[in-house]
Amino acid sequence: MYPTLVIRPATKEDLDALVQLVVRLKRLNAEFDPLLEVAPDIEQATRKYLEDSMASPTSVLLVAIEGSKVVGMLKGDVEDRIFYKPKYAGVIKEFYILPEYRRRGIGKRLMIEGIEQLRRKGAEIIMASFPALNEIAINFYKKMGFRPVEYIFAKEV
Repeated sequence: MYPTLVIRPATKEDLDALVQLVVRLKRLNAEFDPLLEVAPDIEQATRKYLEDSMASPTSVLLVAIEGSKVVGMLKGDVEDRIFYKPKYAGVIKEFYILPEYRRRGIGKRLMIEGIEQLRRKGAEIIMASFPALNEIAINFYKKMGFRPVEYIFAKEV
């Protein structure tokens, strides 16, 4: 549906747009649970987080671009699962498509490319992390063949 859609590794020129997408994602997450309230310095923290990801040999940072606009992103990391087999997991930490570009196959294409890039970096299994009450994410990941493996519970102290 998007003949000019390009999915590629992020560059420094994409950084401003990526920061805005991640901040939007984190603010959306905060709507699901007050324990996900964003930090006051979220923009600066996000910029450093993404710059570190661009420099890391174990990270994947992809952008989906329609025309000249960054409309989506995926960030994943290969992590050593020291207690389990398969040993290396590609963990999708950030995944966001602008609302007006959803339900058009962009997320699916971005996810397929992200999984492939993580596999090339050694991932033998792909996992994803997102707020437990995000039904849109749950349905998307199920459609992509994912299933729940573990829960994370939290309690303020």
